[in-house]
Amino acid sequence: MSPPGRSRSSWSGGFPPPSKPRTVEGGLVARSARGVIGEHWWSRRFLDVLESFALGSRLTRGKNYARRGQVLSLAVAPGVVTASVQGSRRTPYKVSIGLPAFSELVWAKVEVTLAEQAIHSARLLAGEMPEDLEEVFLAAGAPLFPQRAKDLTMSCSCPDWEVPCKHLAATFYLLAESFDDDPFAILLWRGRSRTALLNRLRELRGGGTPHRAVEPAGLTTEGLRLGAMMALADLVVAEGDFWAGGTVPALPVQPELPTDLLLRQLPAPGAPLGGPGLVTYLAPLYAVFGTSPD
Repeated sequence: MSPPGRSRSSWSGGFPPPSKPRTVEGGLVARSARGVIGEHWWSRRFLDVLESFALGSRLTRGKNYARRGQVLSLAVAPGVVTASVQGSRRTPYKVSIGLPAFSELVWAKVEVTLAEQAIHSARLLAGEMPEDLEEVFLAAGAPLFPQRAKDLTMSCSCPDWEVPCKHLAATFYLLAESFDDDPFAILLWRGRSRTALLNRLRELRGGGTPHRAVEPAGLTTEGLRLGAMMALADLVVAEGDFWAGGTVPALPVQPELPTDLLLRQLPAPGAPLGGPGLVTYLAPLYAVFGTSPD
C-alpha cells in the first residue's frame, strides 16, 4: 500500500525521491563543467585514491553539487578539512574530513630529504608538486595520501546515513581543485604550512648553495625554467621577517649563461630582417656588450 498522498510511481525502491538543494549565490563552483575534476597529477591522484576505496559511485553524487556551487566555504587545517554545504534545508550542513597530521619526527625526515635537492623546493615555490614527492613520504614511512577509507574520518550534519553523502563528496571534489590551486594545501592537511616548510628547507640548506655553471650545449627551455626556479628556492624569506625588516639572505652565485642566450630563445627572423643569418651577425655583438668590464 502506497503512503498517503503519494503514488507508488513517485517512489524508487521504497525510498522517497531525492530532494532538490536550495539555490545558492556566491558558492564555490568547480571549474570543471564536465568530465573529470582535477587538472594536475596530485589532485587526480587524490581522487583516484578515494575511488579505489569503492567510493566512486557515492562520490559521483556530489559532483553535481560541486558544479552547482552548493559548497559555501572550504578550509584546510592540519589534520582536518571543514566545509559548509547548502542542501535542501534552510541551514547549511557542516562537513568535516579528518586525516591525521604527521608527527614532527616524520616531517623532520621529509624535510631533510627535500632539502638535499633544491629542485623540490623550487617546484613547490612554483606551485607544482614534485612528481617523486609521494615517494619521499613513503620512504619516511608516512604515505602522503590516505591508503584506506579508515584513514579518513568523515562526518556531515545531514540526515543521510550513507558515508560519504553527497555533501561530503562535493567537498572532496572542491578539495581536489584547491590542491590544483595550491599543492601546499595537501601538506598543510598533513601538518606543515607553506611558510613553516619553506623556512625549514632554507634553514637546512644553509641559506642557499652556489649553482654550477650551465653548459651552453645542454640548454633547453625546461632546463632554463628549472634553473630559475632553483635560484628562487634559495631566496626564500619568511614573509613575516621580510615585512618586519628582517635580514634578507645574500644572493646566490649567479649561473654562468652564454651572452647570446636571448637570441637562442627567439624565433628565426623573417626574410625582410635578414632571415636566420641575422642571428649569426648579432651573436658577436651580444658577446661584446654582454661581457662585464673587469
